[in-house]
Amino acid sequence: MAHSRPITHANDHSDWPERCNYWLQSCTGSARKTKRHEDNPSALILNGHGASLRIEQGALVIRDGFTHYPQTQLRYRYWPGHPSLPTRILLLAGSGTLSFDVLSWLAAQNIPLVRVNWDGTVATVASGTGFAADPEKVRWQLDTRADMSLRCKFAAALIAEKLAASIDTLKLPWFPAERVRLAISHMESCIGVLNRKRFKTVSEIMGIEGGCASGYFQAWSAVSYEWKGIERRPIPPEWYEFKGRADHARGKGPSNRNATHPVNAILNYAYAVASAQLHIQAMAEGYDPSIGLLHETLPGRSAFILDIIEPVRPVIDAKILFMLKYHTLDPADFIIRKDGVCRLSPQFARKVATVVETILPLQPTALTRASGSKQLGGTSLRTGSACRIGSKPEVENLETK
Repeated sequence: MAHSRPITHANDHSDWPERCNYWLQSCTGSARKTKRHEDNPSALILNGHGASLRIEQGALVIRDGFTHYPQTQLRYRYWPGHPSLPTRILLLAGSGTLSFDVLSWLAAQNIPLVRVNWDGTVATVASGTGFAADPEKVRWQLDTRADMSLRCKFAAALIAEKLAASIDTLKLPWFPAERVRLAISHMESCIGVLNRKRFKTVSEIMGIEGGCASGYFQAWSAVSYEWKGIERRPIPPEWYEFKGRADHARGKGPSNRNATHPVNAILNYAYAVASAQLHIQAMAEGYDPSIGLLHETLPGRSAFILDIIEPVRPVIDAKILFMLKYHTLDPADFIIRKDGVCRLSPQFARKVATVVETILPLQPTALTRASGSKQLGGTSLRTGSACRIGSKPEVENLETK
């Protein structure tokens, strides 16, 4: 197998600009075309070094960063109130500058600004509307959290929905039926338990979710994905197959954070982009992101966002699987740090963020049913119609290479 191939031209980085340009073109080609006078439904994603945002004669002028050479710098100019304004701006790992005037301009146009670190953690979310808590919604969060019966109902419904979406993902054609039959059967049984049983603690529900997640990701080992360029730049033997979410770097225990496997690094980044958008939605609709119902409320932790992303994770997983099956990976798409942690190349990170953006357009409907759950006893939460759980995501126009 390719595991034992000798290292040849290990210091040859000529494929870096090629891969950066490949992913950049992929993102540009999949952008949705809008009709005249139609509002732009997409986010603007920036990355690289030397990015800048400033105000010139009342307009927002943006220069994207550089990630490779040669590269033509992308430039944008937006006027106040124009339909072409992006729904939000994502600043991926890199460097650059912006002014205080830019922050005021974005707030006036109700455009959130999100900064995502290279490791998939969200550095900051600056909502265009700021945060004005809705007393009724926050009271619902607090009351539900204080009442263990209501809290368990909410958690059980949330995890049941996640398991239903996980089953849909495992039914994708790339999973051999014999490899996923047991996992699907177990999740269907657990959905029945979650719908019928009256739980006394949230930890019981999390225990069910954890057992299902183990079987779910074990099934991923049956999914193959292609590599190119490994003769010139060899990869660690563990990268040829995916065995689960728990990575193990030297000197560190198993964890799904600080990923050492490319697939885990991709998933971490995708989840972070989705979390940032849900954070914006939650604040815009008046929820307190820190008050968790399924997850524990801790200082500096957006526990409610961790709650509402749970049913969305399998939908993101499906989109990432589509991407892995329709694109050939290259070692130049990833960077291995000195501690063994794997990170995405800048333009590949842009591609992953773009894929997530096709799932979660920023619309006020994303938490609508959570708003109504006050009258439903706190047992219902759905993502919006743009990310309807239980439906298979459409295959985007992905070119292969």
